[in-house]
Amino acid sequence: MKLRYKAGLMVMVSGLLVATSCKKSFFTDQNVNPNALATATPDLLLPTVEAALAYTQGGDESRFTALLTQQMFGANSQSQTYYNYGLNPGVFDNLWPDLYTSTLENDYDLIRIADKGGYARYGGIGRILMAYQMQVAVDLWGDLPYSTAFKGNADQAILHPTYDKAQGLYDTIASLINVGTALLQSANPGSLVPTTQDVIYGGDAAAWIKFGHAIKARLALHQSKGNAQMAATALTEIAASFGSSADNAQYVWGTTETSANPWYQFYRDRPGDQDWPESTLAGSMAADNDPRYGALDLDSSKNGAAVNYYNQINSPTELITYEELLFMSAEATLRNGGTVAAAQAFYQAAITANMKKLGVAQADIDAYLLTHGTLPAGTDAAIAKIASEEYIALFLNPEVFVLWRRTGSPVLTSTTGNQIPRRLLYPQSELNFNASNVPSVTLYAPTLFWDK
Repeated sequence: MKLRYKAGLMVMVSGLLVATSCKKSFFTDQNVNPNALATATPDLLLPTVEAALAYTQGGDESRFTALLTQQMFGANSQSQTYYNYGLNPGVFDNLWPDLYTSTLENDYDLIRIADKGGYARYGGIGRILMAYQMQVAVDLWGDLPYSTAFKGNADQAILHPTYDKAQGLYDTIASLINVGTALLQSANPGSLVPTTQDVIYGGDAAAWIKFGHAIKARLALHQSKGNAQMAATALTEIAASFGSSADNAQYVWGTTETSANPWYQFYRDRPGDQDWPESTLAGSMAADNDPRYGALDLDSSKNGAAVNYYNQINSPTELITYEELLFMSAEATLRNGGTVAAAQAFYQAAITANMKKLGVAQADIDAYLLTHGTLPAGTDAAIAKIASEEYIALFLNPEVFVLWRRTGSPVLTSTTGNQIPRRLLYPQSELNFNASNVPSVTLYAPTLFWDK
């Protein structure tokens, strides 16, 4: 990070960022930043930050976690190596600057400039975006640079940032959301407010506030095992969040090759590296006659089929969805001492919402629920079944790696040895330039504070 990572992307509009990023060969090319201009305005920074976030999540974050949770199969090349846990610090040298330089540092600049100019809407949105990407990153790595991470300018010169503790960062994330919400509710939004510059919500302050509650719901649910109060908090936050799939937090990509969805790019540029039909997820869905199979079949694009939902040129990168919140409600209800019947209502609604989003016919939804829509009587068994269905709904979302670690469902068999990785490694660049601050970790330990 710091001066060595300072982003040249900070003043580029979203389209230019995507056009540049599309030229990367995933898992291979080095991240190269162009020269930055001296100043930027929030209307230029916001679409850049949103595109960078979506590219980072829809790119390497998604690919690594899809392989580790066996939603995808590593068929060839690097993907095959990673699928069999051949992961070393150098593997993450591209993902780290995508996260810190292109996304978080640009977002920090967005917040700083918005606050200085009194642009409350931009400042609020910037903080919700910061909270979201920090939540995803903490749950991948644990301890991370934050409090001193964005002070690498000449006037501050912190070139070796310390690492904040993961559990403390959860509190920081919640605080970012609280401040961001207050700014979004401000009666004085400032002389510059986002409209079309906001690709995710079009400047809709109420939608961003709902997204903030969804992030806080995740934070609480992650800590709810054996903690009914955290489960109750999750339910409270969910109630203030999305009311339908129309509220989904997602980034919708364009219809040209220079603004394409990252998974579409990967299949275009690296055909055969990752395979869907051979994955554990695909096998279980086929065995269950799951009507969503075709919508998740990324490989169908090889044959010119247009049924897949996630591998079209303009497929969305989903951040948090309505169906995820319904699954969360089902789990939190049980962890808060609620009945299986109450949880089952949320569970069935979650499956229905996911299937409707994917274009499944109502008759097929009804048939699937008849066979798979009943939860078992025991709390632990019911949570396991909820998680096994949420595993499908969280297809290609890094949150699925959190779900699997928290619940142990579905049951996965290690591809190599007798352990499945439970975290990512810090990149070689950090070990080279910031070694005194980097925590000592392996792929298996220490586990995250909520991973019990």
